[in-house]
Formats: sequence, C-alpha cells, structure tokens
Amino acid sequence: MIKIKQIKSKIACKPDQVKTLEALGLRKINQVKEHADTPVIRGMIYKVRHLVEVTES
Repeated sequence: MIKIKQIKSKIACKPDQVKTLEALGLRKINQVKEHADTPVIRGMIYKVRHLVEVTES
C-alpha cells in the first residue's frame, strides 16, 4: 500500500493535473489517501509528483 499526501495547492496547476489529484482522492492540502501499489497509481503519482509526498507502508 502507498500513502499519498498532498503538500502543495492545485490552484495554479493545469486542468489535467487537477483532475489527477481528484482521481487520487486528494482535495485539500495535507489530506492523505491510501492506495494499492499498481502501475496505474504510480503513473498518476508521477504526473503530480511536485504536488504530493509518497510513503510506502
């Protein structure tokens, strides 16, 4: 499992990055969601890597 925490705002981001954050379930700064470690989730994290912090659990 992977814990994903949003650490920066999505205000000045491109629309596709905002949609990616919402698809990950992140809507507020410091919100944490847990997802399975799959290639799809890893690709989504890569797209918004400058906005999130990832920890493996």
